[in-house]
Amino acid sequence: MKRGKRYKEIKAKVEKKEYTVPEAFTFLKDNTKVKFDETAEVSIRLGIDPRKSDQMVRGTVFLPHGTGKKIKILVFATGDKEKEAQEAGADYVGGDELVERIEKGWTDFDLAISVPEMMAKVGKIGKILGPKGLMPNPKVGTVTKNITEAVNDARKGKIEFRVDKTANLHIPIGKLSFNPEKLEENFLEVLREIIKLKPVTSKGTYVKNIFISSTMGPSVQLNAQEIVKSLH
Repeated sequence: MKRGKRYKEIKAKVEKKEYTVPEAFTFLKDNTKVKFDETAEVSIRLGIDPRKSDQMVRGTVFLPHGTGKKIKILVFATGDKEKEAQEAGADYVGGDELVERIEKGWTDFDLAISVPEMMAKVGKIGKILGPKGLMPNPKVGTVTKNITEAVNDARKGKIEFRVDKTANLHIPIGKLSFNPEKLEENFLEVLREIIKLKPVTSKGTYVKNIFISSTMGPSVQLNAQEIVKSLH
């Protein structure tokens, strides 16, 4: 990927060292020069083999200070549950008509929730929703009869994460406009949850590398082992 002049200037400032968490967020905040509020993201390399089903790392976590982003929530539901979703504040609610709309390529939403009864129909668009990380899943609470709770949780900063094929996690942890302490608390909450999810079959070092970056900026590396040790 070709990088612009601004990116290269900031990249040149990144020291060849492992940053502390406060140093990392201070660096990102001091070097944001775009006209929008960038998202801070953590990238974590895990010592697992994601090709093995018993080493899949997937879950949800509540960010103490939220994501800083207003997300668009879609709910697959009909009847009383459709009304419940609307009253909870979901942005899009419906049944067959939403499935048909998505089949035609529309995916302008950030999170999909479904009642169990709709999943047979939602499964037909799994090839569209799955690659985009939008497929409802009971393991992370997005296939549920308690629609109000699911919508409220999402609004309060509940995010879903899943390791990719290269054993990496990429998780948004807030906006650069947050003060560094809030970003640090969000980050540590994410890391605690990932550590809890360590597969029993994972051998050796579990959290191998941790990088923090912003939407338009370069990443800085953290001292993964020291941070993990401090959480035990």
